[in-house]
Amino acid sequence: MKKNINWSYFPKTDPLPEILNDTISIFEKNHIKIDSRKNDTNALRLSSDKVLKIVEQDFLNAGFLVETGKKKSQKIRVPVLFGHQGEIAQAFEVDGYHKNHKIVLEIEAGRAYSNHQFLKDIFETSVMVGVDYLVLAVRNIYNNQKDYEIIRDWLDTLFITQRIKFELKGILLIGY
Repeated sequence: MKKNINWSYFPKTDPLPEILNDTISIFEKNHIKIDSRKNDTNALRLSSDKVLKIVEQDFLNAGFLVETGKKKSQKIRVPVLFGHQGEIAQAFEVDGYHKNHKIVLEIEAGRAYSNHQFLKDIFETSVMVGVDYLVLAVRNIYNNQKDYEIIRDWLDTLFITQRIKFELKGILLIGY
């Protein structure tokens, strides 16, 4: 049976950790609503916020904290640096976070490759405290460009060359 969601796990020397299976299943379950192959015209194109809203309840059910809006109280902040008396001095906002499994979820749409948002997501996740995995969901197709495949090739290069070292245990790239 053909899967509707593309995914690749990095580093390719490791099998997909069991704790990341739920994230793939959530995107697979919702593929009809979020399939970028079917909604790549401006009128139908879903923003990353709309995709997050579609998968939100499933991620909440899986134990994730999920951004529910643009107000500060609705954002999910993961610490990066601590300051005076252990107060959080710097944190980055994420779309979702599973504290127990140490997973950050980022869902991107048009900016994923065209603005290199995926690189920013990788950098930010790499410096977060208590994070082992990044789940990065990007469109398969954006403006007739194969974003998932292009980003997958970038990640192949990043991990194969080993010129940049990460403390992350892995990155799961999902193409929706």
